[in-house]
Amino acid sequence: MVPAACFRARHRYIRLRVPRGVLMTASLITPHPEARHPLRSLPQVRPPALPSLPAQPVTAARPEGLLQVHTAAFRGSFSGVFSQALRTAGLGSRVLISQFLKGGVDQGPERSLWLCGRLQWMRPALSSCLIRPAADPLADPADRCAVEAAWTFSREQLLAGAVDLVVLDELGLAIALGYLPADDVISTLEQRPAQLDVILTGPSIPADLIAMADQVTQLCRGA
Repeated sequence: MVPAACFRARHRYIRLRVPRGVLMTASLITPHPEARHPLRSLPQVRPPALPSLPAQPVTAARPEGLLQVHTAAFRGSFSGVFSQALRTAGLGSRVLISQFLKGGVDQGPERSLWLCGRLQWMRPALSSCLIRPAADPLADPADRCAVEAAWTFSREQLLAGAVDLVVLDELGLAIALGYLPADDVISTLEQRPAQLDVILTGPSIPADLIAMADQVTQLCRGA
């Protein structure tokens, strides 16, 4: 068997014939030492140390309350909000519902109802619902006092942050009929705690309250 020598680049090869016509090639030159370790790791370079920063106190973010308005040209926006309030109370939050023109049960702040142990449902101490303006000659002066008492209690609970959700039903209509002063209502809502949720329901919501709201929902009857 005669070797056939050839030169390719810097290596010398010999070509040997083996049985069955298989061609084998072997190198006669020892490879360079670095060629045996083509993936040899390079020395690691450590980045410069960053300057230490003073420790900052970790505080949990407090939820931000919303002022929502659910209004309609008719009386009917309260039912859906009442379901939401009842569900909120069932999950452990404190809820106050104040209906300013609904009567017939002679409640007032002292005889309000409690649901789920955390939802206080209050109506003024009235013998019937109010539909006349406060300045109407046929209106009973005691009616205005009853509405003002319900608002005073609601205002105190709201500003003190004693509850997590306050629902004020027919508040706009109570303002429009002259039972509550608009300036006092707007000032109270502007001073509410940041984490408190407030929902206004009913018709005749003043434009100033609409402008303050984070969310406005208007209900319309189908054709």
